Amino acid sequence: MAAPVFEMENISVQRSGRKILDDISWRVERGENWVVVGGNGSGKTSLLNVLMGYLTPTDGEVSIRGREDAVNSKTQSWDDWKKRIGFVSSSIAQEIDPGESALDVIIAGRHAQVNLWQKSEDPNEIKAAEKILEKVNCSHLRDNPWYWFSQGERQRLLIGRALMAKRMDFLILDEPCAGLDPVAREHFLNFVEELTQKGSFRSLVMVTHHVEEIIPAISHAMVLKDGQAIAQGEKRRALNSLSLSNAFGSELKLRSRLGRYRLYFDDEFIPEGGQVM
Repeated sequence: MAAPVFEMENISVQRSGRKILDDISWRVERGENWVVVGGNGSGKTSLLNVLMGYLTPTDGEVSIRGREDAVNSKTQSWDDWKKRIGFVSSSIAQEIDPGESALDVIIAGRHAQVNLWQKSEDPNEIKAAEKILEKVNCSHLRDNPWYWFSQGERQRLLIGRALMAKRMDFLILDEPCAGLDPVAREHFLNFVEELTQKGSFRSLVMVTHHVEEIIPAISHAMVLKDGQAIAQGEKRRALNSLSLSNAFGSELKLRSRLGRYRLYFDDEFIPEGGQVM
């Protein structure tokens, strides 16, 4: 069996007598692209926090890569751990200095920093960052400050920041379309689809509660409810009307066309960006 990009074994998190995550095992192979779907309070954020090393599980273990150089959650520092993960989230966007240039945002990813502590004078590093800017279609933003950028441009730059890391094992997109209008959202999702097709990272993990954001490149899915994985595996098996109805507590119908999904409640389409409650 091939070495996984990362693996969770029997992860549980209990706080104040309540189980936030309940016995989750999850193995992601190289080349697999996952979506994690669930409603508010289902455990999506806690699952990411365990994977990122921000939350210590009550039981179980996490490892990144199944080789001799594997990072183990019980033996490796958080800083080393996080350098192996590309993370795109609104929480990072909010911490970036408004005056930070696009180039510096990218270079900061090489050093696992949110803001660049010292301007880079390394010509090789600057050249590498410029190539990343080109890759994420942001070369024209090179010297402009962060506060100028649209939400879509910021999301592209955050992906570029992740790609700049010396050694990124996989990319996490945490609610990546939050704040994007429908047109900007589709442009961004098409951009992510193109990156996956080009092999820009080993694996992708997208976290969302909007099924219309699931791109064709997604190959596997995990559906969460009350801290449990009620369905997981190949997308065509795990993602269906039954699993989503269970996850959201309502009778829903999932329909797909050309690799994209729509969710229906009482035979009425839930509008794009609409949230099942």
